[in-house]
Amino acid sequence: MSDSTGETLNAMARAVCARFTDILPIEHIYALVRSTRQLDRALEEIAGAPGVVMHTIIDPNLRAALEEGCRRLEMPCIAALDPVVSAMSRYLGARISTRVGAQHALNNDYFDRIEALDYAIAHDDGQGGQDLTQADVILVGVSRTSKTPTCIYLAHRGVRAANVPLVPGRPPPDELFTLKNTLIVGLMTSPERLIQIRRNRLLSLKENRESDYIDTDAVRQEIIAARRLFERQGWPIIDVTRRSVEETAAAIINLLSGGRGQVEVLG
Repeated sequence: MSDSTGETLNAMARAVCARFTDILPIEHIYALVRSTRQLDRALEEIAGAPGVVMHTIIDPNLRAALEEGCRRLEMPCIAALDPVVSAMSRYLGARISTRVGAQHALNNDYFDRIEALDYAIAHDDGQGGQDLTQADVILVGVSRTSKTPTCIYLAHRGVRAANVPLVPGRPPPDELFTLKNTLIVGLMTSPERLIQIRRNRLLSLKENRESDYIDTDAVRQEIIAARRLFERQGWPIIDVTRRSVEETAAAIINLLSGGRGQVEVLG
């Protein structure tokens, strides 16, 4: 339960549930809870679907009502951010703000994220190739190596990310090889995993014809050629075979923080 968007709680809850391999969590999300009426309605639903209640409610009256309601229902009630906020307050010697949704304020960071998202969409799959110099990072890889979702995820972190596909028989844009101060990252995956993803893609398009797109030898040659290009250019390489988009993005953010120009195979 949150008086804001609930994104923080959602991420925390999923991270915690991932530590338990033998359970199937069921989420009940109550976002933007800012009135007694909304709280009472949520407590009624919680009574019918019991479980651990995690919250980031700031308003002291709503917090007290929620905690009392959970005590009455004999439900665990956890103020998820309280330990961290209290520790930070003690360390900084600063007062705690009671402004709801402060992390979602329309400040410069917010508008930077919007601009980064616009940039990622405009420069997806080799589009808008004339101003790659504006990118913080450019992802290069063969088809279906998670370039687009990784760029979108990075954009939500305020990173301007473009991506350039490697297509057999079509050379990458010349500008890619003349950039001086832009991080370029090569994305790799195993041939077996790539073929599986591509087959699923073709099935979703109701396309059943065999082609080089999913031919084992052709796919292996694509990957070999891509790796040779990355190593020849000295670009960092990230193996996305067993990585989620979030993990790939985290590795790229680490590279943006330092280590440019060094080939680092992240498997």
